[in-house]
Amino acid sequence: PTNDLVTGPDIIFFWVARMIMAGLEYRKDIPFKNVYFTGIVRDKIGRKMSKTLGNSPDPLDLIKQFGADGVRIGMLLTAPAGNDLPFDPALCEQGRNFSNKIWNALRLIKGWEIDDKLEQTENNSLGIKWFDAKYNKIFREIEANFSKYRISDSLMAIYKLVWDDFCSWYLEIIKPGYQKPIDSQTYESTLSFFENLMKVLHPFMPFISEEVWHQLRKREEGDDIIISQQPQEAMFDEKIIDGFEKAESIIVAIRNIRKEKNIPQKESIELMVKENNSSKFDFYPLVGKLCNISNIEFVKEKHEGSFTFTVGSQEFYIPLSEGIDVESEIAKLEEELKYTRGFLNSVSKKLSNERFVNNAPEAVVQKERQKQADSEDRITVIEKQLDELK
Repeated sequence: PTNDLVTGPDIIFFWVARMIMAGLEYRKDIPFKNVYFTGIVRDKIGRKMSKTLGNSPDPLDLIKQFGADGVRIGMLLTAPAGNDLPFDPALCEQGRNFSNKIWNALRLIKGWEIDDKLEQTENNSLGIKWFDAKYNKIFREIEANFSKYRISDSLMAIYKLVWDDFCSWYLEIIKPGYQKPIDSQTYESTLSFFENLMKVLHPFMPFISEEVWHQLRKREEGDDIIISQQPQEAMFDEKIIDGFEKAESIIVAIRNIRKEKNIPQKESIELMVKENNSSKFDFYPLVGKLCNISNIEFVKEKHEGSFTFTVGSQEFYIPLSEGIDVESEIAKLEEELKYTRGFLNSVSKKLSNERFVNNAPEAVVQKERQKQADSEDRITVIEKQLDELK
């Protein structure tokens, strides 16, 4: 522990340098090997927190409002090594929201009914293999960041692993249907994943991680997370991680089409996959479950009257739903196309004005150029959708 000194940069000459000189003078050795400089928490206008200025919030009030872990996590997420941190209560609110996310995941898992006789489904098995690989990959990144003292980067990696990968994707994959049980094998794997997540999160969020640890299973007195065996680096399958990323892109694309075309999630749809060298894919059953797809068919040519999207080099088609009024959809798209072209014309005129480009702030000009690019992209999408409908 004495190899590292954690301190502020404002006392580097008052304290750090003198300790080094004293060690060399009296012991012929330096007292530490690494110096980690923490940033200074400042107010919104960059002033140092002080009682005299009255710009320092009471930590006890913050803890009462956001929770101790919420305050810790909110500030750490936006505190890169050595950089000062302009304080904003919204940072603590972000930490509190993360705590709520973890707590809601616990309530969901503990509310499931377990059936020891139920066999594990193919989708659940695939989801477990994917998350195990993803966890081990991110854990390696976390360890690498810790070794370089990149504390906030380690926390951000854990944050995304818990919120995005575990809560948003993994739990959705293995979640049983309404009022249906879950198989014991999947349930046990889920508890183990949750335990490991709490272990790596514990240094940052000691209170909620300890509470979740004890609520996940019945434990002996003294069996606390703070003294538990910590996870170790393990091998992982990069191919299954890449495969799920492709599946995720397909799922997001299908959901976007549902949203754009007002197709309810409860209404099953068909998915057609154009055959090519990459059409063989282990995750299609998982895509089918998460997108409520009744049938996945491999075809050689595009199906007439279908929506098209592409992921990588793979083309997909979704046949028009019977509930869609094609004429009404065409009219709506043509109206949007007319508006977008008019908007693009006005933005282009503004950007063709040399006085505006030369005299306006760079940020304003850049914003207009982004509007131009977005409008051009949207026009391309609308025209493609119209071609598919006509």
